Amino acid sequence: MQVRHYPASPPSDVYLFGTCVIDLFMPQAGLDAVRLLEREGVTVHYPRGQSCCGQPAYSSGNPEQSREVARSQMALFPRDWPVIVPSGSCAGMMRHHWPELFKGDAALSQQARELSERVYELSEFLLKVLQVRYPQQPQADEDVVLHTSCGARREMGTRVHGVALLDELPGVQRREHVRESECCGFGGTFCLKHPDISGAMVSDKVASACATGARRVVSADCACLLNIGHAARAQGAPLQVEHMASFLWRRANGVAAGGEVQP
Repeated sequence: MQVRHYPASPPSDVYLFGTCVIDLFMPQAGLDAVRLLEREGVTVHYPRGQSCCGQPAYSSGNPEQSREVARSQMALFPRDWPVIVPSGSCAGMMRHHWPELFKGDAALSQQARELSERVYELSEFLLKVLQVRYPQQPQADEDVVLHTSCGARREMGTRVHGVALLDELPGVQRREHVRESECCGFGGTFCLKHPDISGAMVSDKVASACATGARRVVSADCACLLNIGHAARAQGAPLQVEHMASFLWRRANGVAAGGEVQP
């Protein structure tokens, strides 16, 4: 993974790429991402017309369909503002694979390369660009485990950012488990093509997380959270899931998991 150089001063404006999974299944995570950015004095722009980053088609071996999707999205971010993505896997697709998709088209290839340099996963942007510092007042203790999607870990290196943000929060104890580095079994269309293998993988993930004694999984990838959360409910496991944006917003503002404000 190439070394990334961060701007010397925080930008005043950013785009948010909401992702299709957040839009359809976890809109609160998108709203909380906006709140976290606005909390630091950043103006967030959300262009209409957003759909998908093209990753499902790309990972299924359909580059032309992926190009069609990516082409429709690139035009939505014309200003030179950072593009913040509350999903490591989608950010990885946009940063690393969009330029590859358009190698044969000089104009679009240049556009994709320039845009890719402005793409940040949310945790990375909060930590490295905005250099956030959250309140240190005492709060209720909470044990959590961190899950980093395969794409986020390999392509965006976002595990280190998630670890740093969680470890800074007062009252939060991050528990590591033996299967943390393993895939949750979702893998986009993998879970549809290989449901038995996928089911076994997520069962292992749930059991490993529960063995730490933590009762909450925090991740910056909604698809993984949906997979882990549904598996935990099906197994009757005492494990809840929460997007990193929602968890950070809740803890930074002293709000308990049940929605009650901490004294």
